[in-house]
Amino acid sequence: MPRRSLIIHAIVASSLAAGLCAHPASADEPSDGEWIVPGEIAIDVRDDASASDIAAIAAEVGAPLRPNSAWSVTHDQLEIADVGEVRMKTALDVLSRDPRVESAEPMALYRVSFVPNDPLYESKQWHLQRVGAGAAWNYTCGRGVTVAVVDTGIACFDSGPFSRGSDLGGTRCEGGWNFVDDSPEAFDDQGHGTHVAGTVAQTTNNGVGTAGLAFCATLLPVKVLGRQGFGRVTNVAEGIRFAVDGGAQVINLSLGGPTRSRIVGDAVRYALDRGVVVVAAAGNTGRRVGWPAAIAGVIAVSATDSDDNLASFSSRGPEIVIAAPGVAITQQTICNGGRDRCELFATFDGTSMASPHVAAAAAMVMSLGMTDPDHVRAALTGSARKRAGRDQFGAGIVDIGAATARVYAAHVLLRGLALGLFSWLLVSRIRKGRARLVQSASAWLAALVAAVGLLPLGPLLGFVRAHPGGLSVLADLASRPLGEWDIVLWGTSVHKGLLLASSIPALVLSAFGFADRRVRPIVGGLALGSAALLAQIMWSGDVAFVGGPGLLRLWAGGNILVCAWLARTALATTSPNGDAA
Repeated sequence: MPRRSLIIHAIVASSLAAGLCAHPASADEPSDGEWIVPGEIAIDVRDDASASDIAAIAAEVGAPLRPNSAWSVTHDQLEIADVGEVRMKTALDVLSRDPRVESAEPMALYRVSFVPNDPLYESKQWHLQRVGAGAAWNYTCGRGVTVAVVDTGIACFDSGPFSRGSDLGGTRCEGGWNFVDDSPEAFDDQGHGTHVAGTVAQTTNNGVGTAGLAFCATLLPVKVLGRQGFGRVTNVAEGIRFAVDGGAQVINLSLGGPTRSRIVGDAVRYALDRGVVVVAAAGNTGRRVGWPAAIAGVIAVSATDSDDNLASFSSRGPEIVIAAPGVAITQQTICNGGRDRCELFATFDGTSMASPHVAAAAAMVMSLGMTDPDHVRAALTGSARKRAGRDQFGAGIVDIGAATARVYAAHVLLRGLALGLFSWLLVSRIRKGRARLVQSASAWLAALVAAVGLLPLGPLLGFVRAHPGGLSVLADLASRPLGEWDIVLWGTSVHKGLLLASSIPALVLSAFGFADRRVRPIVGGLALGSAALLAQIMWSGDVAFVGGPGLLRLWAGGNILVCAWLARTALATTSPNGDAA
């Protein structure tokens, strides 16, 4: 956790934050018209359109089309046309009737959603304690989940004049793209994205600076906003699609504006249709929820203060799903445009600061094996601390500690009940005089490892999990069943195949060691525990599966039958002292 002296330094250093966070032109909220780029049209061309199709479209509108980025040429065919203000309406009418065009709209701007902090004051990251970080870390630190921060970039890498943040040294950052400069280097030259990323996964328990929530998660930096904090909707849309294709399970959008964009909406639906959790800042107008937070399916987040009241600047409305701390949020960020290793621990306000609390919470829940987006959303809203005012707080204020504890407890309870039931059924089916499960310690141990993990070690390993290195990984492995080890070792994307949450581990062990009387009880216990885990998955349906929810239950049911047969075969041919019967 951060030391007092470092926090004092953070607050003093953040005296630069007013200049860093100020709106580029004015402290006042721009009018709706100022969010539109004059004479510029964003065009989403059909993915199957050819180069000749694009040329024909350009001829019809009377202006050349240029791809939004090099990435769009081979992926989503987003084009930009500079037609001038006079010809805007005519060009949009032509494009709306063209079957080769999916969407065409005036180019709009989105921007970071924060408010300058004034006056500055000492903070001890009250917000992490308020959302139950300490309790959540007893169960998970978000390992195996990738969170895309679609923003101004992140100070994740050393490249040229840009450097990795000193308090991001132990955070895993992978991939990324810069849609502002159309390059693979998603550096941060503004500061907002690095601050947001810190709340998600700042390196924790390293004796430096501040802590993050899902500090074992992987960050995917996607730069769509420039140094002034603004960015085109086409960049935002491509950033979302890039994050999905780049393997993100959670996308944080601490940005927005008053302009509804069908192009961004299509990108969000692209993410939602592929099982990605999308979290967005509600906005800082104090009025209606902005876009893209207002899009159906997005988890729109409002901001609260240290007294759990709605922040005065926070947008509100029926689209709000949940609230989170967004006032006086302290994290490390960059200064001097990210150059010369200039960094500080700054205190920011805004729904931009609230949104990453919820994105981190989603990552922590998903790392516990609840990978279906609808169930993740329900887990967060169902465990939120209730506050009156649906349009202000949604389901309430996010409580990560309660959410992770409930998911963990529900899984363990269901798996334990299933293990007990299957054990009783198995023993009753084995003839008297043959082995009983209760007489084989190795079978019991294997069954526990496969069904629930090494209880009660799970909730007691938070202090080990907070230490970097191999011990942290071992703590995560010990606190979950074998069927979820792929999340820890390879990520939740691999878990969609449920190769370990199946009969496969027991069958593989059986193929190589069934003849050994010492291995046979382990095979039986492993099969029995795997059947219990599969029963919970089949009952809850809270796992994202490659074949969808229907095939998930067929997969689970079929593997339960195989596991039951294998457990009976292995344990019925083992005598009480472990010898072959």
